[in-house]
Amino acid sequence: MGSGSEYIKQRFAEEGIAVTDRQAASFERYYELLVETNKVMNLTAVTEFKEVVGRHFVDSALITKYYDFSSVNKMIDMGTGAGFPGIPLKILYPHLSVTLLDSLRKRVDFLRNVVDNLGLKQVTAVHGRAEDFGRDPEYREAYDLCVSRAVANLSTLSEYCLPFVQVGGFFISYKSGTVDEELEQAKPAIKMLGSKTKKVEKFFLEDAGRSMILIEKKEKLSGRYPRKAGLPSKQPLK
Repeated sequence: MGSGSEYIKQRFAEEGIAVTDRQAASFERYYELLVETNKVMNLTAVTEFKEVVGRHFVDSALITKYYDFSSVNKMIDMGTGAGFPGIPLKILYPHLSVTLLDSLRKRVDFLRNVVDNLGLKQVTAVHGRAEDFGRDPEYREAYDLCVSRAVANLSTLSEYCLPFVQVGGFFISYKSGTVDEELEQAKPAIKMLGSKTKKVEKFFLEDAGRSMILIEKKEKLSGRYPRKAGLPSKQPLK
């Protein structure tokens, strides 16, 4: 095992997360594919090895300290970008059936290459908009869990993500900085979408404040949501 894999194991261990040699090797290969593709496509502003491990891999995985992933079967990562947090979570929990959704086809092509290179099973990368997929019977209320590190206000993200979650399941939003005001503003939207904020976990990682908002789906979604493409971002629910 190379020094890169050793560092990965060490860095995860510092956060109380055990990583096997095989998983560490998968993360190292993922890093190689990421920085190589990043030369021709804008996937990440962070490319230094240790920074990627901390800010992307470990950050993606920290939710496992607050949520029981052994009970999750089907998960969707909305607005996955370069695969965060979906691919790190799949590496750590191989039993997961994962859908990676992104609106840019080039990123989806990259994700499919990563999935093939790492030999990940039960992972599908799909190209499209959350508003469209959230109305598709194959995806609507079909998942135990929706995760997202996408950058948008919580009202908008909730309308993107909660349509995918079955009753009793969760949407987990990864956020930077303080979220109290944003959470308060999103309360009406979360209620309209048949859901309720269960808890908010706050911590520091790589000297930056992070929050994870866990929202539980309490009842089936009204047929009004999600609204047509573009509206959730232009006119967030209030």
